[in-house]
Amino acid sequence: MDKLKKLIISTAASFFIMFAGTSGYMLIEKWDLMDSIYMTVLTLGSVGYSEVHPLSFNGRIFTIFLIISGMTLIMYLAGVVVQFVVEGEMRHILGRRKLDKSISKLKDHYIVCGYGRIGRTLCNQIKEQNSEVVVVEKNEEIIPVFEKDKTLYVNGDASNDSTLIKAGILNAKSLIAVLATDADNVFLVLTARQLNPNIYIMARAGNDGVKSKLLAAGANRVESPYEVGAVSMALKLLRPSVSNFLDIALSRKQRAIQIEEVSISPKSKVLNVMLKDSGIRQNYNIIIIAIKKKDGEMIFNPSFETFIEEGDTIIAMGRASNLKKFNAELNPQ
Repeated sequence: MDKLKKLIISTAASFFIMFAGTSGYMLIEKWDLMDSIYMTVLTLGSVGYSEVHPLSFNGRIFTIFLIISGMTLIMYLAGVVVQFVVEGEMRHILGRRKLDKSISKLKDHYIVCGYGRIGRTLCNQIKEQNSEVVVVEKNEEIIPVFEKDKTLYVNGDASNDSTLIKAGILNAKSLIAVLATDADNVFLVLTARQLNPNIYIMARAGNDGVKSKLLAAGANRVESPYEVGAVSMALKLLRPSVSNFLDIALSRKQRAIQIEEVSISPKSKVLNVMLKDSGIRQNYNIIIIAIKKKDGEMIFNPSFETFIEEGDTIIAMGRASNLKKFNAELNPQ
């Protein structure tokens, strides 16, 4: 039986015993209501006070049964309450330990600080790529949402060193700062950069004035959701066909066509091979949109004589199945 249901039933039974005891004294001993209630409480409480009035033979027999049934019920009720409190606390402690153990095993994962509308959407996008993500959020009321979303989390202030270390910042690949205020994000970026100088940090900016501060604090990239949203709206208005194409290409729900980036590993079969000799178009039926070189140079619409080199990142477009096969071939295990 559910523990909450046990607690409700035993509490109701306690009130029933109280009512039965009061009614019994009123019927057997002909006492008034107050004396009957007082005697019932003394009997059930076993406090050792003398009777309100001398008891008759029948009254003593009734009191014996009242003591036995009352004490049994009270002991059961106390056990249910203790079980309800202790097991709930133990479940919380064990659940937290399990979470901490799972987080401690992660490597090259993403840390999202803040689980508002933007943070939650980011986590969903990251998890769709089969990447691990840990959320840092100080609002305890959101914990049920984490459990519903099956998201690893750390409950605490993201600007505290201990909280970020608990989230695995020393082994993380990236940190995304999407806290409620720009000031909180600036302080978070500064703290994260000090803890892990090599981590990639992306931060949200509420206005243009704070972008320079976030970059100075150590952010690698700063984005403004308002600017991104405005550009997207303008594109949908002025170039609806282009916008519709990008929505399809960038959406994870649309499997017809996608755009992916694939890094070239030292074991790749196309290393130091020209595009025309790589067989990418023929074997995988995908289109190479651009190649980002190791030094950061972006080559759009690369010519067929472009060499594929170690450290390059190929931006390709095609069906999800073809892109997955392409990635496996370029990065063999």
